[in-house]
Amino acid sequence: MTSKFAIICFSPWRCAALLAIIIAGMSSASGQTPASTPTPQASPTPSLERKFLKNILRDQRAIWTSPLHLQAGDAKWLVPLGLSTAALIATDRRTADVLDDNRTRLNVSHAVSYIGSGYGAGSIAGAFYLIGRATHNARARETGLLGGEALIDSGIVAFVIKHATQRPRPRAGKERGDFFHGGLSFPSGHTIAAWSLATVVANEYRDKRLVQISAYGLAAAVSVSRYTGRNHFLSDVLVGSAIGYGIGRYVYRTHHDPAPESTGQEPSRAPSKLLPLIIPRYERSARHYGVALVWSF
Repeated sequence: MTSKFAIICFSPWRCAALLAIIIAGMSSASGQTPASTPTPQASPTPSLERKFLKNILRDQRAIWTSPLHLQAGDAKWLVPLGLSTAALIATDRRTADVLDDNRTRLNVSHAVSYIGSGYGAGSIAGAFYLIGRATHNARARETGLLGGEALIDSGIVAFVIKHATQRPRPRAGKERGDFFHGGLSFPSGHTIAAWSLATVVANEYRDKRLVQISAYGLAAAVSVSRYTGRNHFLSDVLVGSAIGYGIGRYVYRTHHDPAPESTGQEPSRAPSKLLPLIIPRYERSARHYGVALVWSF
């Protein structure tokens, strides 16, 4: 059963103040309009926000079971990646020892790598989402949501693999580069995050060449900075880049909604019970005017 609660305001100044509070509290308003005769409507598709946590759980199941679904065609990228990773692991100590503790290089590397941190990458995804909601830009909104989803997926995967491999970092001492010695170097978490977010952004804006170049360029810069900053070995960076790219690509292909691309509108979603329906009201006899705020619950 549906009931309605309405607040009617006939003072123009009170109406303006109330509307300002509502608009400030939400980034986009409901586009519904009242109808005298209700008409049958198709069931709305649940929004990405409502499916966010469920999608992450489904992503994790797909990620960890992906080795069971490998096909012969995957060898064209899996074999080169495996051989490259093995070669880098064998030479990681030597390539890491080439770098000294130059303060300028370390500071620059640290600044660049911030983009791939939880705060940096999370802020970028959040900015896409908030701007998309505020400007009714469906593509930017989806970019923020899928970017955030990819970052959470990446964080979970990085956490599990790091604690499973336990590889000390390049400056850890004589056990540096060895596996199962209590470290958290393999793979690079910053790199995974940067590439997962960059892949989502690049796919969402595949018609914008400059955006693609910028996204992948920043991800590559973060990857390099983790090596030049002596935080990770080259193999950590390579594997992190591959994992991040794979997660971002999977999240986009699985959860991307093509509707905004063809219609330019927000994807259809169920109306929120927390947001009011704003209805203009006018009484000619009393010369009163204002708005009615109607909540359905």
